[in-house]
Amino acid sequence: MLKHHTVFEEQIIAARVEALARAIADDLPEPTPVMIGLLTGAFVFLADLVRAMGRLGIEPHVDFMAVSHYGRSTASSGLVQLHKDSALELNGRAVLVIDDILDSGRTLSMVRAHLAARDPSWLRTCVLLDKPSRRQVAINADYVGFEVPDAWMIGYGMDAYGQGRGLPYIAAFEAPEQANLGIEYHTQ
Repeated sequence: MLKHHTVFEEQIIAARVEALARAIADDLPEPTPVMIGLLTGAFVFLADLVRAMGRLGIEPHVDFMAVSHYGRSTASSGLVQLHKDSALELNGRAVLVIDDILDSGRTLSMVRAHLAARDPSWLRTCVLLDKPSRRQVAINADYVGFEVPDAWMIGYGMDAYGQGRGLPYIAAFEAPEQANLGIEYHTQ
């Protein structure tokens, strides 16, 4: 297993997902929005958010998009590629994009612009983690779970080199080049 430090434990994540679901439900213009998860890292977050919204009487339609710019590295290539688009009709619909991490902003910016061109009536973004220190494109998510330091996060669906997705908590992966970052992690 990868060397890592727990940042957010299961109970903290669950409480935050419930709070995000309530905030989103309060803002939704309709009870049947389209929720689009960005694969692969957001699948656990999306599933928990869909269930939390269901408990609030929201019945979303769910789809996925696959985009990438990391490949087999922890350094972004800078080029965002769309591998799978949403197959749902979005014209006139309320659409919520779900991602695991807002980092450079390239992915979320590209996806948001791509979906806006499909003319939804309401388009918002929700990210589990936000790393504002890494932003290279001027974009902010409408709903944010947690702000995190500049470290590679694993667990709760997120991975590094294919490992760590199944961890029930969120942790900072200590890559060899990150070993001396001087960041202190704690359970919140």
